[in-house]
Amino acid sequence: MGRSLIFSGNMSMRISNLHKVPSLPLQNSFSCRTVTRNFRHGCSRILSNSFKSTTRLQTKAVVSEVSDQTHYPRIGAKTTGTISPAHLLEVVELAAKTGAEVVMEAVNKPRNITYKGLTDLVTDTDKASEAAILEVVKKNFSDHLILGEEGGIIGDSSSDYLWCIDPLDGTTNFAHGYPSFAVSVGVLYRGNPAAASVVEFVGGPMCWNTRTFSATAGGGALCNGQKIHVSKTDSVERALLITGFGYEHDDAWSTNMELFKEFTDVSRGVRRLGAAAVDMCHVALGIAESYWEYRLKPWDMAAGVLVILYSFSSYFYIFL
Repeated sequence: MGRSLIFSGNMSMRISNLHKVPSLPLQNSFSCRTVTRNFRHGCSRILSNSFKSTTRLQTKAVVSEVSDQTHYPRIGAKTTGTISPAHLLEVVELAAKTGAEVVMEAVNKPRNITYKGLTDLVTDTDKASEAAILEVVKKNFSDHLILGEEGGIIGDSSSDYLWCIDPLDGTTNFAHGYPSFAVSVGVLYRGNPAAASVVEFVGGPMCWNTRTFSATAGGGALCNGQKIHVSKTDSVERALLITGFGYEHDDAWSTNMELFKEFTDVSRGVRRLGAAAVDMCHVALGIAESYWEYRLKPWDMAAGVLVILYSFSSYFYIFL
């Protein structure tokens, strides 16, 4: 899942060459006209035959008029299989809510922090939240495959269903008491997002609260039970954008830093909140216009992707 992704409800964008931006070696070919291919257990990648895999592209995102804007087909699952959409969503929401209760219990208490990398944190709360979520999933669907950020792959590898769990998206923010983190649970059916729930923590120390985003195949996107829709803003100049930076300061990180500068120059501003699921839900809610980020993992985006897909009837997106 190593692409930079821009979601936009109404804005048209184009990529043009810019020699001053550091080039990024690409492992797969790509273009702005994309098709999806599903990998086993639901990882979706964007591919095209427009560029060869050895291409090194230097890019700049710029405002432009796109007369032949394409409306791409939804990547959401067309069906939820033998499980009804309502029942699948019910369990997804219960799992996310259960994990969020663990996080809420710990949010005003001292953190026990360990490190997966130099700056990549993990807390006891991450692990406890994932354990609580797994208990809900296993109780209801013991034969499903599960991918958790902390525990990895468990369950039946032949299952049509894959649960992608981020028990605490935005762990660094949580560790500092900074209000941009969430519990994210998404389910893929035969490789496509089928149901999702993201419980976002809002407020701040001593006044924490939550709001819940949800979506299911064939349905709309909801926040606390009310339908939501992306912003109607149709130009980058009037847009508020969001991006994110991973823990590895590699070529992708450097390239994204340049994109951050370029978009800051042509938009109303670029925010960096530090929780991918939250970022996507903010676009779905219409309080920001677009979001992009490199190096996302399946658990980072499985739920947020479905929420944003069903928050508008047509959309335009670019994979860099």
